Amino acid sequence: MRRSGGSVLAARLIFTIGYGEATPDRVIATLRAAEVTTLVDVRAIANSRKPGFSKTALSAALEAAGIGYLHLRPLGTPAAGRVAARSGRPAEMRRIFTAHLAGTEPQAALAGLAERATRERVCLLCLEADPAACHRTLVAEAVAAGVPGVVVTHLHPS
Repeated sequence: MRRSGGSVLAARLIFTIGYGEATPDRVIATLRAAEVTTLVDVRAIANSRKPGFSKTALSAALEAAGIGYLHLRPLGTPAAGRVAARSGRPAEMRRIFTAHLAGTEPQAALAGLAERATRERVCLLCLEADPAACHRTLVAEAVAAGVPGVVVTHLHPS
């Protein structure tokens, strides 16, 4: 919490989570513990080889847990960025994604996400377990840079 002009202001949080080393149950338990109201899927392609993490299965499990689901495809990494990430070239992935994020559609999605983050507890989801190696951190940081008082918190399913 921060003090401003004699009043106490609670920091607004935007969470991120990677499911690479987790099960759907662990992810949902972690989201519930953080009191997340909406999971924002920032994968360009909301499919997964991991059971329970395809868009349909994940959104149904979240709904059953009382957590909303929103897929923001424009905030996903373009194909070239995904190739760079899989090839162990994180700097190239960041460069590609940063250029992508400057586009009209990603900027509109980012503005909507920033507005949502001011009124509810949202968490950005992607596959990568390490937030430092994932584009979701860049998305969260962009939101935090544009909305005073927003703090990025990385969740780790346990």
